[in-house]
Amino acid sequence: MSQFGYAIRQLSAAQKSAKGVSLYSRYVNRPAGRVLAAAGYGMKLTPNQITLISGAFTFAGVVMIAVLRPSPTAALGIFAALVVGFALDSADGQLARLTGTGSAAGEWLDHVVDCAKMLALHMAVLLSFYRFGFSDPRYLFLPIAFQFAAVMVFFGGILTEQLKRAARLRNDADGPAPAAPASTLRSVALLPVDYGVFCAVFLLFGSRDVFVALYGVLLAAHVLFMVAFLAKWYRELSALGR
Repeated sequence: MSQFGYAIRQLSAAQKSAKGVSLYSRYVNRPAGRVLAAAGYGMKLTPNQITLISGAFTFAGVVMIAVLRPSPTAALGIFAALVVGFALDSADGQLARLTGTGSAAGEWLDHVVDCAKMLALHMAVLLSFYRFGFSDPRYLFLPIAFQFAAVMVFFGGILTEQLKRAARLRNDADGPAPAAPASTLRSVALLPVDYGVFCAVFLLFGSRDVFVALYGVLLAAHVLFMVAFLAKWYRELSALGR
């Protein structure tokens, strides 16, 4: 059996729970990440190297957003860079589970790179709006607001996960809480805040008005989900303290 085939079989049998995962991540990004993780395994790459390669692809897309005039060609290049970077972001964790090389330092690096990507992407959109024809300054508030909402959801989710883990350790819980079954309705509802869907919007980067409209729709979704998630996480953490 080839190393690639072995890795694919092992990874397919050791997938994370689909709870809280959108349809895109579940049926597109994770399978793509599985293939890339298996390829990385055959090339003897480490999870941290995959993380850095993921960052390189994403930041290539960021640079294109900031410096290229919007066009269909630029849109394809940006989308390709972002979507491959996202798939590699799934691959690093899968490779870590396959090789048993997960570590606190690796998790830290993954989250730091993810945060850097998020900040840079919306800053690049801001620069693009400023450089290529948005004379009305109100448009510049869109990426600022989007960055705020995205970072709040990212940081709030990571912090909540860590605090829950700490609470389970304090209470001497036996391992992680059992995962609830995945909900198809929830997977559909999460699509507007899925990073893969955000990447797909850049396919329309060459059509300025359409891109801005869709970017605004995703911004509104992120703001609504931010409010809902923050309230939910606060309730859950409050219950742990009782």
